Amino acid sequence: MEVIMFVWMFIIGAIFGSFYNVVGLRLPEGKSIVTPPSHCPKCNHKLTGMELIPIISYIIQKGKCRSCGEKISIIYPIFETACGLLFALAYLSFGFSPELIIALTFISMLIIIVVSDINYLIIPDSILLIFGIALIAEIGIIHGIDALIKALANGILAFILMLALKKFGDFLFKKESMGGGDIKLMFIIGLVISFPMSILAIFLASLIGFPIALMILKKNSNHIIPFGPLLALGAIIILLLQLNFDSILNLYSLY
Repeated sequence: MEVIMFVWMFIIGAIFGSFYNVVGLRLPEGKSIVTPPSHCPKCNHKLTGMELIPIISYIIQKGKCRSCGEKISIIYPIFETACGLLFALAYLSFGFSPELIIALTFISMLIIIVVSDINYLIIPDSILLIFGIALIAEIGIIHGIDALIKALANGILAFILMLALKKFGDFLFKKESMGGGDIKLMFIIGLVISFPMSILAIFLASLIGFPIALMILKKNSNHIIPFGPLLALGAIIILLLQLNFDSILNLYSLY
């Protein structure tokens, strides 16, 4: 039964991931996420239903447009697969519980942000606003007003921490060290995983990002590395492992 549900959640996640790709690629450019329908950017061939099956269509078509042979970006199946896996892992972590709703909403927001930030170095305010309101409502309904107030306080503290880090970075490097979207994103990360864990998210993002930054900057010293995707990865690790301050203290006490 668990295997069947894992597969179903993967399929659902991959379908949503396909849509989130469109949102993340179109929204920063001010384009509609509804029109025009999905099409080949070279020949404008309107994609049929068989050409829109997440992951499978890419494999069957060997990564090319069926009409003109133009290569299809590998980014599509990668993010469809990633979203499918994250939905499935969220189910394994939370089961069919109210917490799963919060987790899937949070993951959905982060997938869109990663697509947007990687391609345009932009974290859209509209995505942060829409998903922020949804998460605040979900936390309030599921956990009650007291938990919501605590979550909002955690979000504000995480926001202030990130703002302080930006100011310090600006002073240290004498230039813009971090985008405003990263700071706003930190509010929602703190809202969902708590302020102490948002600090861990920053640490994980920096730890993962450091070797990647070294490799990229070695090839191109002027390349700008988006921090949003790294923050998202750190937050997702903490979310799916259900890490909290007490669990980390308990783990530390074992040593």
